[in-house]
Amino acid sequence: MSSIYYYLAGFLFTLGLLGTIFKKDLISILLCLELMMGGVSLLIILFSRSTGLLDAQLLVFFMIIVSACEVAIGLSLIIALHRKKQTIYTDDIKIITE
Repeated sequence: MSSIYYYLAGFLFTLGLLGTIFKKDLISILLCLELMMGGVSLLIILFSRSTGLLDAQLLVFFMIIVSACEVAIGLSLIIALHRKKQTIYTDDIKIITE
């Protein structure tokens, strides 16, 4: 199997990690977390195909389900926060002090 897929998985994870660190609005951070999850899922699929075990593909299927639930809950929390604070930027939100 070509190693380009391993580089792609690493690139997706790194891009998501950098976006999570440097982005300032919550929707972009949530999308970057999903990008990281996609990189991890791709890497698990690649290891599954290289070892010949199909159990990891079932794990990735459940990861996709959990990821969809994560997006739904995350977006609902972001909408609730936007209704209360009128912003979604992390610099403007101080939840702990209030």
